[in-house]
Amino acid sequence: MLTCMVGWSHSRFGRLEAGLEELIVGAAVDAIADAGLQGWEIDEIFVGTFNPGLVEQDFASSLVLNSSPDLRFKPATRIENACATGSAAVYQAARAVESNRARFALVIGVEKMTALDSASVGRALLKASYVEETRAIERGFAGVFGQIASSYFQKYGDQSDALASIAAKNHRNAVANPLAHMRQDLGFEFCRNASDRNPIVAGPLKRTDCALISDGAAALVLTDAATALRMKKAVALRAMCQTSDYLQLSRRLDITSFEGAARAWSGAMAQARLTNHDLDFIELHDCFTISELIQYEALGIAARGEGARAIKDGMTEMDGELPVNPSGGLKARGHPVGATGVSMLVNAAVQLTGEAGDMQVKDARLAGVFNMGGVSVANYATILEPFR
Repeated sequence: MLTCMVGWSHSRFGRLEAGLEELIVGAAVDAIADAGLQGWEIDEIFVGTFNPGLVEQDFASSLVLNSSPDLRFKPATRIENACATGSAAVYQAARAVESNRARFALVIGVEKMTALDSASVGRALLKASYVEETRAIERGFAGVFGQIASSYFQKYGDQSDALASIAAKNHRNAVANPLAHMRQDLGFEFCRNASDRNPIVAGPLKRTDCALISDGAAALVLTDAATALRMKKAVALRAMCQTSDYLQLSRRLDITSFEGAARAWSGAMAQARLTNHDLDFIELHDCFTISELIQYEALGIAARGEGARAIKDGMTEMDGELPVNPSGGLKARGHPVGATGVSMLVNAAVQLTGEAGDMQVKDARLAGVFNMGGVSVANYATILEPFR
């Protein structure tokens, strides 16, 4: 059964005054209204939040009921799958719709991250790794991806130009996104060169290679295809594929090869009967610039070890053959962990419905979204298209 997005909302990402509850309530109210529904019409609710100690309130699923008395007694469940938490919540909601358990399912992805200092956030996020292996790594996940970047450089040569080009591209794209955390075109030279404002963080990674610590929420409403035909707008989830890989990096033969990502992407493309050449743009999981580079290869945009060509040749730029992260990506849009997967799907939906404003990809009709948790541990690939 085909599942469709028929309403959505997206808060501004950044360092926000709003707390967890306010973010959840605001996203829910706006998504339900955007779908043209009332609270009583929602059958089931899924709240995606990672919260490995980022805020004190850890039992968040029923906070959404505070958005409307009509939601009281509706089933609400919290979903968590590291940085893929938002996608995990959407996939569970889609299953509720597909099984006819819910006609309308509401999904909220949310995270409040800036209540803690950066070092504490880093320690908390490291819980999305196999802690017995990573607890001694300095700089948290930046340290993990710094090691991955170093290994990639050793195998394929210095990729500093490619990483700087990816960072510069995503920051340039975010200028056109009014909801992005950082709307500033930093330029290639700033991203390429270490400086007091752009210091080395871990391995070859500089500050501009690392996604921002952000607060924010995004929400969407799902329904079945028959119901979607009667709604004012609809975007179909044409294909959905999830894979999971070992949490322990020591069990991977090559940490520079995101095999779980490759399998999820190929699975979704096979379901949709498409190739990358059919897509108009991709939103992918650039938690670090090295992650985007490796995903170029895992998703088949470039050959193994040749990811740099995709950015060097302009393929992934806004005016390229296959724009990547027109929203600015996690790198510049922001990465409130539980909200990220939902945010990626919402950003794809606004493109496909022609609502993307200054960041609109011309004639966008087919979109790919790839969201991952950990180092390609939880992998979610989704293909979207307008439903009319």
